[in-house]
Amino acid sequence: MTFSFKTFVKDFFWVIKYMLSIMTYGIVIILILAGVLLGVYYVDRQITMKRGEEKPPLYGAYVIITTSMTPVINQNDAIIVKRVTKDNLEVGDVVTYKSEEPSYYGILITHRIIEIYEENGIKKYLTKGDYNETPDPHGINFNQIYGKVVMRIPKIGYVQSFLSTFIGWVIAILIPCCYVVISSIMNLVSKMKESRHERRLRRRKVILSEEY
Repeated sequence: MTFSFKTFVKDFFWVIKYMLSIMTYGIVIILILAGVLLGVYYVDRQITMKRGEEKPPLYGAYVIITTSMTPVINQNDAIIVKRVTKDNLEVGDVVTYKSEEPSYYGILITHRIIEIYEENGIKKYLTKGDYNETPDPHGINFNQIYGKVVMRIPKIGYVQSFLSTFIGWVIAILIPCCYVVISSIMNLVSKMKESRHERRLRRRKVILSEEY
């Protein structure tokens, strides 16, 4: 099997184009999602501030970093969370809440509500990860809950994690730039060859016309 430089270049550009299409897909989704959520957040924030209320954002987006909700929500999936009222929550809902457990204090956790009960006249929500064998240590209060999961975007967290690294940003910028530059050079060379070929044809036509 002989080596063909043209075939190698063609395959190389195909791989680059395929990688760019995947990367572009992830970046576009992230940008659209961020833009929509930012717009909704701004409008909702203005309304809540005028009313003097303190509430979580109407919609929020988070990336799952554990396997506790597998297989319903997998690691590196992104989720969209919508703010709810107490009346909107029921057993079976998947919610994102801010933990007040000492070992996980301040961390956002996404688990399923498995029981709703009252403790000292306060409504509590007992949660559990679908993959976990035991429920979370203690019930949570409503004011800890950021919202209910209303959408899942599979594996988009991989793109976010990659782009958050230095190498990811370099590749995300360098590869497209190189691709554009090399493609432009190849198109220019191709057009120069076509122009040269056309000039040769015109010269031949001139010579033939002079002979006749």
